[in-house]
Amino acid sequence: MKTKRSKLTLVISLLLLSFGLNAQQISIEVGSGELALNELFTIKVTIQNGKLKSYSDFPDIDGFAKRGTSSSSSTNIINGQVSSSQSIIQRYLPLEEGTFELPNFSIDVNGEKVGAPGKKIKVGPAIDRNRNARRDPFGRSPFDDLFGSERNPEFVDVKEDAFLALTTDKDEVYVGEGFTTTLAFYVADANRAPLQFHEAGKQLSEILKELRPENCWEENFNIENIYGERVTLSGKSYMRYKIYQATYFPLNLEPVNFPSVPFEMIKYKVAKSPSFFGRDRQEDFKTFYSKEKTVKVKALPPHPLKDVVSVGDFELDEKISKYTVETGGSFEYDFNVYGEGNISGINEPKIPTNKKIEFYTPDVNQDINRGGGKVAGSKKFSYFGLPNEPGEYDMKDYFSWVYFNPRTAKYDTLQSKIKFEVTGESKKNNSISSVDLGSFYDNIDLESNELMSLKEDKTMQIVANLLILAMLVGAGFIYFKK
Repeated sequence: MKTKRSKLTLVISLLLLSFGLNAQQISIEVGSGELALNELFTIKVTIQNGKLKSYSDFPDIDGFAKRGTSSSSSTNIINGQVSSSQSIIQRYLPLEEGTFELPNFSIDVNGEKVGAPGKKIKVGPAIDRNRNARRDPFGRSPFDDLFGSERNPEFVDVKEDAFLALTTDKDEVYVGEGFTTTLAFYVADANRAPLQFHEAGKQLSEILKELRPENCWEENFNIENIYGERVTLSGKSYMRYKIYQATYFPLNLEPVNFPSVPFEMIKYKVAKSPSFFGRDRQEDFKTFYSKEKTVKVKALPPHPLKDVVSVGDFELDEKISKYTVETGGSFEYDFNVYGEGNISGINEPKIPTNKKIEFYTPDVNQDINRGGGKVAGSKKFSYFGLPNEPGEYDMKDYFSWVYFNPRTAKYDTLQSKIKFEVTGESKKNNSISSVDLGSFYDNIDLESNELMSLKEDKTMQIVANLLILAMLVGAGFIYFKK
């Protein structure tokens, strides 16, 4: 008995081992390129010597409707070699006659991306599959009740539970304060009308010509793919599809007006009496309109710099390369402003004129992040400094930056907290030699060093005057003689 069990265990082990020796293979099989209106097109995914654990969505095909999936599996033992396969089949029902194209596509199977070539699909008229079947005296096939016998079904318009909306996260802002605008399409979970996007990119380019306000700086979130996200409005669940999103920063006190804009969707009419092989919907179009929206803009509180300050919620990150520098040496200093606001509009700090430290024009590095309905980032000003006088220096005497914080409705100042020391002798007078004094000093070695009187010599002027007087007398003599 133990011997039989041992043999059985050995056989099972060999079988399991043979399973492991065969590598997993994944393939995609595409159906025929020609079919009738009442035939199904299929895409089949097969995995050899493995288990189908996960797979992504099958592609959509224009002119076809998905009609469910089916699966199958098989195991073969040939000459002691064990092989297995598992398949998933997606069925598609053509909606009308014509030639359609399935583009190249890929499907993620068990975490592995598998590609497949596209195909042109020609759909012809429906064929009578039951022409030879026994029919009842009234001319009906026994399968008509199952598949439907209407060749030209009646389509009805189902009321949609969906709308287009333009929303802003703020109804009133300070001049220079950002607000985020979103244009989105909302579809209720209870919606029963089939809807589909239609040339969204082309429509959006036309919409933005009307939608973009002229009195604002725009930071576009650049939505490239439209995805649905679940939201709740007034206790009702919707899928929201963002079409466009941007943050606007008003440049003046004019209200920001958004007009009503149109957006066209494909809306299908539904067959009144749907059948298995017949068309169950008919393509139609419907245009949805957003409502007008206005955002009020208010002035900043009184301040000497209110016309030039940035508006936002900012902080300072600074860094200096050396805390001890010799006169004539150099150091680097970074003044990095970061936070939420119009990063592009941040101006560099105004450094007071001085002869103790020379600061050169800074290098500027800007980083903007658009996400989560906000615009944030940083703008770094990198300075190169040359100290001429020894002593202890507080950088706040040179670097301070005023801004307005809309969250607190107050002005605030970012000041440096760095202190450093300069050692060595004064280089103030040496700086004169580093300045180009021009061509006057370039030619000094070419001129004579002989001393000359500064008293003006009028001899030449007297001689010139006498010659002029003689010419006048001669001219008068000739005139009167004639």
